Amino acid sequence: MNMLTATQKGAATREVIIDQAYDMARQTGLEGLSIGPLAQAVGMSKSGVFAHFGSREDLQLAVLESAAIRFGQAVLIAALKEPRGLPRLRAIMRNWFEWGRMAAGGCVLVGSVSEYDDRPGPIRDRVQQNERRWRTELQRAAQLAIDAGHLRDGDTDQYAFELYAIPLAMLHEAGLFGYERARRHGDTALERWIAAHSPTA
Repeated sequence: MNMLTATQKGAATREVIIDQAYDMARQTGLEGLSIGPLAQAVGMSKSGVFAHFGSREDLQLAVLESAAIRFGQAVLIAALKEPRGLPRLRAIMRNWFEWGRMAAGGCVLVGSVSEYDDRPGPIRDRVQQNERRWRTELQRAAQLAIDAGHLRDGDTDQYAFELYAIPLAMLHEAGLFGYERARRHGDTALERWIAAHSPTA
């Protein structure tokens, strides 16, 4: 019982550290994570933080995984209640746009691509894995819309590329010119894309 309690406490402490590190990484990027300030923020010693992560890289990987889980829950899982086809694809994209509002202080996932796209290693491998996984989900959503007769048949890999570009542009514009303006452009771009790829277009 005592061992179970200690294990649960350790897991809870680890989550507290990851949550704080995630908030810090939104501002500084994964490369900006530093054990000293993190330990101070969670009220622990450096050795206490290191006890939960074997290295700074392990911490960065844990934060990256946490970011992917948060994104998946907010964007994909929340859209699964919608019917397959265009309603679900729209929900995914609109949830993604809303993620841009929540991530206004900085998006760990988007930032990680620019930080590690040319830096081979475990973190870049995880970034690439996350990107592949998400593009596969976009392809699946597009294929379901095709199967439902809501989109015309086409290369779903290309569809995923084009869909990905809309929220990415929106995130950049939101950071420079404000979310509301960027959201209007994002919504308009999405509806134009859907119209251009409808079976009757």
